[in-house]
Amino acid sequence: MLMPKRTKYRKQQRGRMKGTETRGVSVHFGDYGLQALEPAWITARQIEAARRAMTRSIRRGGQVWIRIFPDKPVTARPAETRMGSGKGAPEYWVAVVKPGRILFEIKGVDEETAREALRLAGHKLPISTRFVARVGDKLEESCLDQDKKEAPAVEEAVNA
Repeated sequence: MLMPKRTKYRKQQRGRMKGTETRGVSVHFGDYGLQALEPAWITARQIEAARRAMTRSIRRGGQVWIRIFPDKPVTARPAETRMGSGKGAPEYWVAVVKPGRILFEIKGVDEETAREALRLAGHKLPISTRFVARVGDKLEESCLDQDKKEAPAVEEAVNA
């Protein structure tokens, strides 16, 4: 399972998951991705279960990227322990995920296979997700450039 090799501090505070994700929101490495629609803590076990489901579904064809990493320790106290005596020991690791984050990416398989693999992976996670496809970088830039060139002409026509 995924976990950091070492950390500066053994224990962390819980924090909060406010707002939407600003980083890691577009498909960069593969052709298709799985995007989170809700905020959640995703454990290392859940990430591993989703990865196994995807790799079994694509039958070793193609390539899989995991775009999240569980770097937050979650502590727990032993059962039936009295109050006091400090914070519990780290039990497992989680990745903090906000809406919009790309969780997994796939490349080297057709869209139908990728959809099925990412659907199976999504069922292993505690949040709702959606399938996203990569937008061609060159195509996207050329569309933006055309819009910028045509926009002033439209404004001049309206003003005249």
